[in-house]
Amino acid sequence: MTINLDLVIEAEDSVDMKAGLDSMQGVSDAVRCTAETILTEKIPERQTHKSKVRTSLKKSFKGSYGHIFSIDIYDDDLLKKLRKMGHTAFIELIGYFISESLYKESNPLSPKAQKVVDDLGEKAEKLVKQLRVSALKNIHEVSTKFDHDIKVRYRKSRDSQTVIAKFDRNTARVLQAKQSHEKYDLKIIVTRLNIHTGNGRLQIEGADETVAFGFGKEYKDVNIGPKKLFSENLDYNNGISRDKWKYLKISASPIKLRDEKVVKYIIKDIYED
Repeated sequence: MTINLDLVIEAEDSVDMKAGLDSMQGVSDAVRCTAETILTEKIPERQTHKSKVRTSLKKSFKGSYGHIFSIDIYDDDLLKKLRKMGHTAFIELIGYFISESLYKESNPLSPKAQKVVDDLGEKAEKLVKQLRVSALKNIHEVSTKFDHDIKVRYRKSRDSQTVIAKFDRNTARVLQAKQSHEKYDLKIIVTRLNIHTGNGRLQIEGADETVAFGFGKEYKDVNIGPKKLFSENLDYNNGISRDKWKYLKISASPIKLRDEKVVKYIIKDIYED
């Protein structure tokens, strides 16, 4: 079975060949690693021409710097799993994991896609970390060196393409993210929580945007008390007006970019307001 995607490098002039090829390799590695993890529930240590899940380069399209490529499945059991999951949920998951690797907020997952993330458990976070280490630097070569943006699209048909990931100089900044030893005392609400990994999104009192968070260790090692406070806070605030939100007080260490922007908080302590 083949799932077609394409990669577009947005440039008015010529594209440096080495940087362009490095970025294409990075996209291939990210998509292939994510696809294989989704279907096999194992994070591949190596990707070879004998793998059951591969990416294949196809024809280029006129007038753009980019290529059509495909995800190809060479295993009957994995094909059955993909058919049961459906192409829509599968593509949704690829976009989700790439967004997570960039510390970006994504749309809520469909029930089918959410079940896959739940079934992966801690492997979901390990996949995200691997993408940051192995693929993101290559993907951003043409962005960091030549300021070209990249789009990865799902090609449902020749005339229907959906953007599932974007990369540019702003997303390249996540390569510089480092955890600080500082501790911030914050009042927050929980806006999203994965009960299997302990990762999610929070919103600081007075802010309009959400920020990623995690506990800095395997969620199974986190005491039940903090787990309940976070899940109860998410449930309580769901669907009610902002003036009625119930806040948690937390102590957290930030993961920052060079410009001091916080992209994730690592939770240290939690208190009820």
